[in-house]
Amino acid sequence: MAYSLELKLSKLLPQCTFKHLKQIHALIVTTSLNQNIQTFSKFLRRSTEFGTMEYPNLIFSQLGPQFSNNIMIQNAMIRGCDANGLFEQCLHLFDEMPLRGLKPHNFTYPYVLNSCSKLGWFRKGKQVHCQIVKDGFESNLAVVNALFNVYVKMVDSGDPGVVNCRKLNDARRVFDDMSVKPIELWNRMISLYASVCDVQSARELFDVMAERDIVSWNSMITGYAEVRDVGNARDLFERMPEKDVVSWTLMIRVYANARDLKTARRFFEIMPCKNVVSWNSMISSYTQHGQHEESLDLFVQMQFNGIVPDKYTFVSILSACSQLGALEFGKWIHYVIEDWSQFGAILGTALIDMYAKCGDINRAFTLFIKLGKRDVFCWNVMIRCVAIHGRTEDAVKIYSLMQKNGLKPNDFTFTAALFACSHGGLVKEGERIFYSMEREFGVEPKLEHYGCIIDLLSRNGQLEQAVRLVKEMPHKPDIAIWGALLGGCRERSHLKLAEEVMEKATELEANESGVYVLLSNMHASVGQWPEAQIARERMEEKKIWKNTGRSTVYAS
Repeated sequence: MAYSLELKLSKLLPQCTFKHLKQIHALIVTTSLNQNIQTFSKFLRRSTEFGTMEYPNLIFSQLGPQFSNNIMIQNAMIRGCDANGLFEQCLHLFDEMPLRGLKPHNFTYPYVLNSCSKLGWFRKGKQVHCQIVKDGFESNLAVVNALFNVYVKMVDSGDPGVVNCRKLNDARRVFDDMSVKPIELWNRMISLYASVCDVQSARELFDVMAERDIVSWNSMITGYAEVRDVGNARDLFERMPEKDVVSWTLMIRVYANARDLKTARRFFEIMPCKNVVSWNSMISSYTQHGQHEESLDLFVQMQFNGIVPDKYTFVSILSACSQLGALEFGKWIHYVIEDWSQFGAILGTALIDMYAKCGDINRAFTLFIKLGKRDVFCWNVMIRCVAIHGRTEDAVKIYSLMQKNGLKPNDFTFTAALFACSHGGLVKEGERIFYSMEREFGVEPKLEHYGCIIDLLSRNGQLEQAVRLVKEMPHKPDIAIWGALLGGCRERSHLKLAEEVMEKATELEANESGVYVLLSNMHASVGQWPEAQIARERMEEKKIWKNTGRSTVYAS
């Protein structure tokens, strides 16, 4: 009877609803099954599969030592915590296992390692790795896969563009120690090398693979695209036994990265099948390389071909409109999007930026207010856009409102706010914002932040304070900072300091005509014509020329 009931419950549990689960719980408690650990562990495991751990935690807290100190029960809870995002609780249960006299095994480790990866607790992951080796589970496929994921995540967690060779080597050692390596893991290792531009190591793996699929070839081409190795990318592409839309799209990227947009466009035109990603790749390539008219033309062609754009398409096109000042085209894009709010903050920010850069700051501000969820990037764009349009006090108000909305300013926020203060002559406000960076928000001022505050002080009669800040700052001044000081010298007719600043600026050997012209004009304004001429001659000696101003008008 008990065996028959146990068999029936085993079949019911995987499909039962939460309501039925509670009925099953009552049945287990009121029958002899309440002593059957195997049945109870299946029930507990099923209870963790409804998106919350509230009910399983309640059940677990009421268990006696016979059940709570059982490995199947403990594994069910560890699995449930990991699956429901309670990663710290998962690791806490794992750490409790020795206290309960339990040893983890191959069903325990994958969930524990996944929780380490999700939390970014890589030191803990390494400790678990040591325990895995000690317990003899380093050959288990599920465990090693999870372990490999930890080391991959460790590499991915580094700063973009910074390759940590030790972390990469750790991932490779785990990969090499695997007794069984499915093709998916080979592809992941190749992609990992490609992501950090180590195409040589990626190619060595690629060449020794027993078998390859289309992902293997595409991953390798991606690596060559990153390092702009057109020759090897093209060679692999020609040798591929089969090509898909990803392969063709990658070749667009290869040539675009190498600034050969003509060949990229030829690949785009001869593709046997295009999807929205292919169109986006070509459009964004034009936008990124300043060929904005071509971006807009291709978008029109995309519309004629009936391809439905996505948010990435719109962001690229709106960026092109911003650069061209093509307000009418941008308005048409806005109309095409229809319900732009469904695409989130990224597209909303692109629309705001487009309207602002095309001169319609009021429409930009209206969209900003209507945008439901605004991230830090959106606030940063709005602050800078309002400041550029001369509404500097409004920019500072938006900066303050951002903090009241619970968002923490970042580097770019402070750059935008200080830019507003500098162009609005808001000295006290600018100083307050600058000195609050590290003190209140833990953001260390960078050179561009110093540049903004020094420009603000120099423009507004605080030249001595600006000079003191230049001497105290932990960065070597660039030409922009010397230029700001020189501008302050002009305001105060401080020729002696101007000459000292000019000497420092000349040491940088920067090809900036502005500082020479400014110094020359300063001498001329007080009748020191020989000195003015000398400044001009220095420009000619260094072959520095003042560029003629130009403007571009795009006809929508």
